[in-house]
Amino acid sequence: MAELPFLRDLVVLLLLSLGIVLVFQRLRQPSIVGFLAAGVVLGPHGLSLVREVRQVELLAEVGVILLLFTLGLEFSLTALAALRRQVLVGGGVQALATLALAAPLALTVAGWRAALLMGGLVALSSTAIALKLLLDRGDVDTPHGRAAVGILLLQDLLVIPMMLGVVLLAERAPAAPGPTAWTLATGLVVVAAILAAARWLIPRFLAAVVRTRRRELFVLTVVLICLGTAWATNRVGLSLALGAFLAGVAVSESEYGAQALADVLPLRDTFSSLFFISIGMLLDLGFVVRRPLLVAGAVLVVLALKALTGVGAVRVLGLPLRPAVLGGFAVAQVGEFSFVLARAGVDLGVLDADLYQVFVAVAVTSMFATPFMVGLAERLGDRLDAARLPGWLAGAALPAEPAPQVPGDHVVIAGYGLNGRNLARVLRDVEIPYLIADTNPELVWAARARGEPIVFGDATRPEVLEHLRLERARALVVAISDPPSTRRIVSIARAGWPHLTIVARTRYLSEVEQLHRLGANEVVPEEFETSIEIFAKVLATYDVPRALIVQKIDQVRREHYAVWRDPDLAPHRLGRLGSLLAGLDVDTYRVTESSYACGRSLAELDLRRAAGASTLGLVRDGATLASPGVEITVRAGDTLVLLGTNVQVERALAILDTGAPPPAG
Repeated sequence: MAELPFLRDLVVLLLLSLGIVLVFQRLRQPSIVGFLAAGVVLGPHGLSLVREVRQVELLAEVGVILLLFTLGLEFSLTALAALRRQVLVGGGVQALATLALAAPLALTVAGWRAALLMGGLVALSSTAIALKLLLDRGDVDTPHGRAAVGILLLQDLLVIPMMLGVVLLAERAPAAPGPTAWTLATGLVVVAAILAAARWLIPRFLAAVVRTRRRELFVLTVVLICLGTAWATNRVGLSLALGAFLAGVAVSESEYGAQALADVLPLRDTFSSLFFISIGMLLDLGFVVRRPLLVAGAVLVVLALKALTGVGAVRVLGLPLRPAVLGGFAVAQVGEFSFVLARAGVDLGVLDADLYQVFVAVAVTSMFATPFMVGLAERLGDRLDAARLPGWLAGAALPAEPAPQVPGDHVVIAGYGLNGRNLARVLRDVEIPYLIADTNPELVWAARARGEPIVFGDATRPEVLEHLRLERARALVVAISDPPSTRRIVSIARAGWPHLTIVARTRYLSEVEQLHRLGANEVVPEEFETSIEIFAKVLATYDVPRALIVQKIDQVRREHYAVWRDPDLAPHRLGRLGSLLAGLDVDTYRVTESSYACGRSLAELDLRRAAGASTLGLVRDGATLASPGVEITVRAGDTLVLLGTNVQVERALAILDTGAPPPAG
């Protein structure tokens, strides 16, 4: 039987990559670094164990497509429109600033054409790597995550005009740019067509597929939409990644986006790992060894320059310095589409072979450095926060406008996302005064136009908390999605205002105890609260008395969710609940004009003797009477509260309704 070289390469690739990534995991290094290292070791410049490199690169392209498709599934056209400022302003500032700074630096080693191209290559970031890190850390929906996504989206849109620029930079450039301009116009038409299909066509198409009740047909349709859209955009000169992202947005407009995401995730993780391996294969270690100072110096310059322009772009969006550092450092690497532009530059004579090798070494090394850059950004952001920098430098430190007037005893809400908005709505309904602080200027302007008492300010800064009159407030609710900022706000508020009740939300189990130690009175972990809602619904399905469900919920919250954080506690604690629930029931009966109980006294009904149930209370005209006397006459509109076993309560309800217990059996 003939050998299949590609299959052999794939087996070797996955087997050795698995071992290398496991080693990196044991060393507590990100898996992306492990995959890149595996590519360096296995590729043509390493041990040369993989011969069919081109085939691996093709599979890697599928990984990029699926990665961007799943990101698009988490957006919608509305969410995409909300990012327009991040895309146009943040992305525009980052790209132009990087080009303006990198091109003059490149002039020291190359001619003006090559220098201009090198500036454009450096301006692009790796959508795949940056988004992978943001997704793994749960940061996509944070302010700095949204800023980074906006910057990356604009860079993908810039691929077409940059391809045109490479052609124009070539000394043998065509006399007229007609074909390339036509490509640009066609690309814009295709993007508009995809967005129109997302609104009107794809949801109906998926609904028709779902009605067949064939899961394999649904999965096939989703994959077809993903790959077909990516192929269509690539045919007109747009990037595959942009097409895949738009396909995800299109599917997310239907009600089947969550199921599509669940079906595609396993494929995404498998193929995206091949992408990172294929990038590692490009690095020529021999060239790095021969020119170590050149490569090291270029890498440091590129990382510093891109971090600087990234931070500046996020600051221009109005975010404080700490999230600006997090967002800017996340896009500090060189992008995968830069390799496409660089290869085109070599083919057209804009770049020579030596410059290309320098670029590849710098680009791949910058990708290696990205996880460490993100870790450095967190530590640097914390240090900058602790440094108490001037407000103009830290950003969003002290609101320019005075805080809205409140009578005191108010609630301060840090963060006006979904949780902050919901809380504000409830507080407004019950007429409890509140003040809000947020660092998203567009959100602040829109909320202020609706009459919300909101200021633009960074609540991690003590002067902002003072501005919100915490000395007169009763409670502080930290409703932001940035864990380090949440910890800092809780710590500052507890130290400065000991009287406050502090409630903090978190996505992560590991944050609960730490936030309590820092001074939070209550910590609301999203996952555990979801679990509480689930078990309450399930217990109610089994007719467990509501009072006991509430008791168990209170117990879990009172113990700071320890019953779930420590599995060893679970059998003992839950066992006590089982013994309490055995046969007990608490129920209520609403008396109507037609009820047998209407007009009779509790002594006449004698539910204790007739059914074995006890009357715990009687609710009349909004007032509750505990342990009502037997002389009380029951009237229409009363509500009786009963206690007993399930059978006893069922008999009592029947007597109250008809005068006779239900038949036995």
